[in-house]
Order: sequence, then structure tokens, then C-alpha cells
Amino acid sequence: MEVTLPVRLLAAQDHAAVTRLLDARPAAGAFVADRLDHYGWHRGAGRLYGYSRGGELVAVCLSGANLVPVGTDADAMDAFTGMVRREGRQCSSIVGDAEAVLRLWSGLRPYWGAARAVRERQPLLWADRPAAIAPDPFVRRCRPKDITAVFPAAVAMYTEEVGVSPLHDRSSAAAYRDRLSSLIAAGRSYARIDDGRVVFKAEIAVLTRHTAQIQGVWVAPEFRGQGLAAPCVAAVINDALGRHAPSVSLYVNDFNIPATRAYERCGMRQVGELATVLF
Repeated sequence: MEVTLPVRLLAAQDHAAVTRLLDARPAAGAFVADRLDHYGWHRGAGRLYGYSRGGELVAVCLSGANLVPVGTDADAMDAFTGMVRREGRQCSSIVGDAEAVLRLWSGLRPYWGAARAVRERQPLLWADRPAAIAPDPFVRRCRPKDITAVFPAAVAMYTEEVGVSPLHDRSSAAAYRDRLSSLIAAGRSYARIDDGRVVFKAEIAVLTRHTAQIQGVWVAPEFRGQGLAAPCVAAVINDALGRHAPSVSLYVNDFNIPATRAYERCGMRQVGELATVLF
């Protein structure tokens, strides 16, 4: 008699079941889908665990540099918590469905200690039609030569958002620059550059057949409060819909009211809520 464990390491033979689960959550499951598309089943992005009930896969959890649960089944999250606790902390963040992340974190915190930051409410926004406002005509896809101007802006955005610099050691700095260069080469980095200065920038950091997920949205501090963000994001939305995917998504901290209003002006609507725990 074959015994199916509730939590197990998934592999290529589980591809169809994983795809069904992620397809049902095209925005919340985008990061995991992107990693599977990029790395396949070679574990380059980490190990993918699954929780099944009655022979059906009901939740997955990617364990690597990021711990990413997909699905909100309470029993699954408790089982994943036990699995991750036995492994020990290997991630720099937990990110995913808010309900799942916060349940995981409540079980892990007694063993892992305090986090550097916990963002409990991050509205997950979605658009599947062109922006509701006119796009900024000066926003364009970055070219390889733009890396010199865009890289410092990306570092500033990351440091402001995450609370630490991505340049904390030489290997991290090189990896961060390489990642940005690869997005530029793929036509997934956008900026408005005025006289050599980056006024606005953003990237499509996650891409699946369902959605282009925008991250790294940043307006230079001296240009904030002037209404630039919404038209610039509108330009990214329109290009992404035309060239990359049938929808655009992103998530934003609930306390970032100006950004939330800019995305709403573009016509984005909330379709879920994520949470992030940073270490």
C-alpha cells in the first residue's frame, strides 16, 4: 500500500499539480511560478515542498533565500512550520499570502527570534487593461548603457524599502548588479532619465504567463509629491501589457499611502493581501 505524506519534497512528476495550484493564484503564486519557469526542477531557487489532502495538492512552500508559501490552508502552514523549523533558518525573508505568512511566522518566531521588520498588510494589486490615466511619455525601457545611472537608483530604492543595502559585501553587490543588468537586457527595466538623472524607475522582477509583477518602483526624493509616480507607472503598465503578459500586478505596503493612491489612479484593483517578514 502506498503511503502519501502530508508534506513532501516535490519534483518534476508533480509539475501538473503544482501548475494547477499556481494557476488558481496567478498573482499570489507568481514568484514561485517564475522561479519554476526559470530554474525548472533543478533546485536553483530552493526546495519546493507540497502539502496534500486526500491526494490533492492544497499548498506549496518554496524554501530557499526566500520562504514563500502559496495557499492559506491552516493545517498545511502548521506542517510547513514544523518542516522549516527542523531545517533551520536559511531565508532572508518570508513573503506570500498574509494569512499564510503570519501563521508560519507565529510558529517560527519562538525558535528564530525577532525579525528585523514585519509588514503585515501589503495589498496585492492587479490590472488587466491599459492604465486609466495618460502615461508619462518620457518613461522608456532601459538600455544596457543606462546601467551606470540606474544602478545607484536601484540601490537607493532597495535600501529605503528593505532597510539594508544590497551592497553589504562584494558578492552581493555583484549579484545585485548582474540581476539588474539581466532585467535591462530582457526589456524588463524602465526609467525616466532627465539629463542623466533617474527621476523614476521600476522593473518587472517576476514574469509568468499570467502576469508581469512590477517591483522596485522608485521616484527620486526631490521629485516626490509632484504627481509623477502615477503617469510613470501607467507607462510601465501599458508596455508590460503590450509586450509581456495579459495582466500586471504588484504589492505595496499599506502604510505607503502616496504609492497606493498612485496605483489606484492607474486603475489597479486589490485582489489579495500579502505579508513580508524581513531578517
